[in-house]
Amino acid sequence: MSSTPPREPSSARPQPKVAYWRQNLIVIGILLSIWAFVAFGCSILWIEWLNQFTIGNLPLGFWFAQQGSMYVFIVLILVYALVMDYLDRKHDVKE
Repeated sequence: MSSTPPREPSSARPQPKVAYWRQNLIVIGILLSIWAFVAFGCSILWIEWLNQFTIGNLPLGFWFAQQGSMYVFIVLILVYALVMDYLDRKHDVKE
């Protein structure tokens, strides 16, 4: 007879926090959508329309393509960190 180790009851296993991950994925989806809109939309697709406006003496489409999308990306990183910190506290998730 071979002895097999006893199995743990399913209730003893930690259950994933489904609500936490769902909210995490929603936040990521929203922030990636904003990034795609700025990086691709404002820098490539609508550049001709945006170039009728200027920041200083640079066309707005050029500004988004060269600098604006990077600034928006940095702001999105900050927003993600703050929102995830809030969600970690709300769902009692510790590192």
